[in-house]
Amino acid sequence: MKLSGGVEWALHCCVVLTAATEPVPAARLAELHDVSPSYLAKQMQALSRAGLVKSVQGKTGGYVLTRTATDITVLDVVQAVDGASPAFTCTEIRQRGPFGTPPEDCAKPCPISRAMAAADAAWRASLRGVAIADLVGSVRQDSGPDALPRIGAWLNSAKGADGTSGAHG
Repeated sequence: MKLSGGVEWALHCCVVLTAATEPVPAARLAELHDVSPSYLAKQMQALSRAGLVKSVQGKTGGYVLTRTATDITVLDVVQAVDGASPAFTCTEIRQRGPFGTPPEDCAKPCPISRAMAAADAAWRASLRGVAIADLVGSVRQDSGPDALPRIGAWLNSAKGADGTSGAHG
């Protein structure tokens, strides 16, 4: 399974939005992650369409999570960015060629299709079992309890620690 790079950026944004006390502009999130603002805006729009974040308009506008971090799963974010289609699509190869099985004898999915469907279901169940709150907890463990509060303060400040101005919109 190959996921788009947008999934990574969207997950990072969801994690850091838990630390923000005010709406965060997409441009500010892009600056934090050193990624193209237009690219990140596209991912934020996908999250917004899925109802995971909402856009707050105005001078101090930006994005906020619509649910608690315990109520947003990694699967929610993956599906928002990359869609909900299964990773594998059976094209009924077994019905082709000189030894093709007649369609009437193909009442159930073939073993390959069943194996791929089971793998897809397991993968989705695994991602459904990890909430943004779990990722936040891991960030705290890995980077210390001050990492996300520091990032949250930077996201909501008019100027970042490096003196760059925060974009609003």
